[in-house]
Formats: sequence, C-alpha cells, structure tokens
Amino acid sequence: MNPEIIDPISVIATKRDGGSLSDGQIRWVVDGYTRGSVAPEQMSALLMAIVLRGMDRREIATWTQAMIDSGRRADFGDLRRDGRSLRTVDKHSTGGVGDKITLPLAPLVASYGVAVPQLSGRGLGHTGGTLDKLESISGWRADLSMDEILSQLEAVGAVVCAASPDLAPADRLLYALRDITGTVASIPLIASSIMSKKIAEGTGALVLDVKVGSGAFLPELDSARELATTMVELGHRAGVATSALLTDMDTPLGRCAGNAVEVAESLEVLAGGGPADVVELTVALAREMLAAAGISDVDPADHLRNGRAMDSWRAMIAAQGGDPDAPLPRARHTDVVVAETSGRVRRLDARAVGDAAWRLGAGRSVPGESVQSEAGVQWHTRPGEFVEAGAALFTLHTATPERFGPARAALVGAVDIAAEPNSGGPGAELDPADVARPLVIEHVRFGS
Repeated sequence: MNPEIIDPISVIATKRDGGSLSDGQIRWVVDGYTRGSVAPEQMSALLMAIVLRGMDRREIATWTQAMIDSGRRADFGDLRRDGRSLRTVDKHSTGGVGDKITLPLAPLVASYGVAVPQLSGRGLGHTGGTLDKLESISGWRADLSMDEILSQLEAVGAVVCAASPDLAPADRLLYALRDITGTVASIPLIASSIMSKKIAEGTGALVLDVKVGSGAFLPELDSARELATTMVELGHRAGVATSALLTDMDTPLGRCAGNAVEVAESLEVLAGGGPADVVELTVALAREMLAAAGISDVDPADHLRNGRAMDSWRAMIAAQGGDPDAPLPRARHTDVVVAETSGRVRRLDARAVGDAAWRLGAGRSVPGESVQSEAGVQWHTRPGEFVEAGAALFTLHTATPERFGPARAALVGAVDIAAEPNSGGPGAELDPADVARPLVIEHVRFGS
C-alpha cells in the first residue's frame, strides 16, 4: 500500500469539496500549523472550509486529539489527602452574562472533599472572564506552576487559575487565527477547542454548562444541544466522564455583570444568600459534579448555609496570594438608567447587558487588553417583576465616565415593560408571558 501523500493544498481541497479528512491529514495539518510549516493563509482556508462543510464525529475526535498531542497532558492521579486519593472534577461554561458561577461553585464542591482543578480564561467581548473577576481581589494571582496547583489541590481542594501555555498549544494558536478570520462559529471547532483543553487538563470528570439564548454564543437550542452532545461524546472517547446542562442565557444571571461586582455577588451566595437564580444554578452544577465524583446523597445548598463553602473560598483565595478580607474596588462614577413607563418586565436581554458592561470597561475588544475591576452593570428588576416609571432599571459603574454614553446606547431596547392595564400592579398575578423558561433546560449525558 502506498503511503498517504499529504500537503496543505490537498487537505484544503478535500474539505472544500465536501470530503472527510483522514486521520493522517488532520494530525499532519494540526502539527504543521503548530510548528509553523503550514502557513496561516493555508490554515485559514481550511478553517473556512470546515465552517462551511462541517466535520463528522470521527474527524472532530481526531482533530481534538491532535490538539491535545501538541502539548503535554496534566496528571492529577496521585492527589491525596489524609491517606486517601482525591477524585477530580471540573466544570466549563460556554460563556454568558453575569455568569459568576465558577466563583462559588469551585469552593462549594471542594468543601465535600473533591479536588476541583478549574483552569479558566479571560473575557472577550460581551462575556465575562473568571480570571478578570478574581483579579479584582487584592493580591490574587492567576498564574501558578503545576507544583503550586497540585499542592493547593491537596491542601485546599480547589484552584481557579490560568491554563499553562503547554496544554494544547495548538488550540491557542488556532483560536487566535479563528478570531480574526470569521471562523469561530463552527460547532466542530468550538467543541474541539473546549475539549482539547479540558482533556489535556487531566481532570477525571467534567460537567459542561452550555448556555442557550440571546447572551450565549449559540442562541438556538438545537445548536446548543448539538454542541453539548458532541462535547460529551468527545469526553467519553478520551476517558473523561462528561455530562452537560443546557441552561438559559436569554436573561443575565443574578443582578450584576462586571468584575468586582460579580465577586461581591458571589460572596453573598457563599454566605447563604444571593440571587435565587445564581444559587439555583450553583447548586445544580455542584450536584452534577459531586455525582460525577461518586457523592450523590448530599444537598450542596447545606454547605452554603453552614459556612463550609465560604471556608473553602477563603482558603482558596489566600492560597493564591489574595486577601479575602480586603475591600473590593468600587467605581468612582455611577449613572442610573430609569424606567420610562410603569408595568411588569417581560424581557431583560442578556446580550445588551453584556455589551453595556463591556463598553463600561469590564470586558475587552482584543486579547491582552486591560479591563477595569470596578466596571459593570447592576440591574434592579428581572422578568416577571413590576417596575414604576422613574424607578431605577440599571446602575452603571466605571472609572471613565465618558463610557456612559455608549453603555446607555447598548441598553436601548434591552427591557420590555408591559404597560397598564395588562400587567397589573405590584401584587398582580403573573401573566404566563412574563415567566421565563426554566434555568436548567436539559441534561445531556453520554448515550442520551
């Protein structure tokens, strides 16, 4: 049998014409681009062909494995505490507005004796970044060595930090190229990007929070379900027990989006309070993560109420150089957006809120751009609630007041208010149109 002859043009042409790439073609082109022998122009053409023609499950699995093989794979198999092995479980969110769930979730799960190696990222555009939020805390640092990560997992149980650059380096290079060539929006490429990093991370189990709605990367339920199913299958192929929750992102989570403001709200949750939707999703994901670690006879909300999750939070923050008692940054300038009419709120658009927070300085337009810790948006009403004309809808926070104009512009049309007489007064019964869909829409498990 003649060996397969591979070159960039033949690989591009295969996918351009609707064919399936062979395992050899995929491994060759991913390795070649990582090493610099495949030009960015050639990889850009291939990525666009993938966006237009798609990939089957075998191709996606091979592409994912090729990116994992471009670097090293972490190993948490030797983690121990008090003479027993520690099970590891991680969570990944596809990104949303007000999505501060990782902050209370990691210490909550760790408070049950499970190791949570949460390798997180920074925000881009309207979706916030976990590391940006945590860097609002005085002294806290995101960059840890592998020895520091292992030591902290054994001592504390949870670590939230930046991923090492040698974990799936091909993905970092490919994502940067996708970002500037209009090839981000592809389920095969999204799934392989997420799962290559998570599998390389070395966790034993993984729970995915796949957002659906206006503030999500994939607004349509069918597309989000396809992404979730693809990622769950990729995890199981690689030996990582993986499940997913499809969760609503038409409405932003909690009552604020930004950096320090989201840390403050997370602390409310860890203290046993906080917005009901943030608590609900934190507990739902904790239950799924604990079940993946073999713990299914507990109510995670107990450790929010009794302070054990807060104890884990304080230990986690201190272990990474942060001061859990330090005051959080506060914006020097605020601006209030008020309701023009009275009535019941029918819609609060997550994407508009995320765009406003980004324009206030909480997010970045390009990777590496600085963000403001104090910037963000608070909303004072949610769908189903009654609001009076002249009452505050939003409070905007920033260090640079010239940003208020663009942020206000982003919020035009963000709230739908049903005027009298249909909406009733503050005590009126809710109209069915005012009730949002469930926060957790579906569970996706392997083989389902």
